[in-house]
Amino acid sequence: MAQAVEEWYKQMPIITRSYLTAAVVTTIGCSLDIISPYHLYLNPILVMKQYQLWRLVTNFLYFRKMDLDFLFHMFFLARYCKLLEENSFRGRTADFFYMLLFGATVLTSIVLVGGMIPYVSESFARIIFLSNSLTFMMVYVWSKQNPFIHMSFLGLFTFTAAYLPWVLLGFSVLVGASPWVDLLGMIAGHAYYFLEDVYPRMTGRRPLKTPPFIKVLFIEEPVVMAQPGNIPFAPPPVEDVHRD
Repeated sequence: MAQAVEEWYKQMPIITRSYLTAAVVTTIGCSLDIISPYHLYLNPILVMKQYQLWRLVTNFLYFRKMDLDFLFHMFFLARYCKLLEENSFRGRTADFFYMLLFGATVLTSIVLVGGMIPYVSESFARIIFLSNSLTFMMVYVWSKQNPFIHMSFLGLFTFTAAYLPWVLLGFSVLVGASPWVDLLGMIAGHAYYFLEDVYPRMTGRRPLKTPPFIKVLFIEEPVVMAQPGNIPFAPPPVEDVHRD
């Protein structure tokens, strides 16, 4: 059993494995009082005035206490992050990292701006960890890219993947959880989907093209294939065959 888990872990793509590891280590560390959540949560005042910039990252790593909800989100993180990285972003690790960076930026901006709007500022002030929202964003992006896959919810009814975010949102409301966390993930996911998939088809321009300095961090080895006569060749760079 332990060997099977180890093999499953080692076979994860780099971004999924790194994020899952950081999330589990951070959450366990807080549960054991090794790390204090008070040093991790998103606090705009501490970020802006005391330059505690690490909070912009650590609030995406803590998934609250170790309970069923934690296992639920770890499953979704491991499953849909892995599916995206291995399929939609196969050979494009830099683009996948940039998607997560974009989502984290959108979520943080929404919370910061929402905290300054009267009547809704109190609701946004309660959102101090955005880890669940980022996970939900990945679920939303995957559902948009695989809309016709048939799924089942607890064996009660079937639906296509396009409705998965709405099914999960409805389930959250039924169990008494705040819908804001899932809604924020849906907003960030739809912003990415529109700018990366819809807008380029409409205009021919791709506003979310991954910056070169991020591509340098994730050098992809070219896939070598055999031609007749055993002469290897490397296919064109992924960014050339990917839409621009």
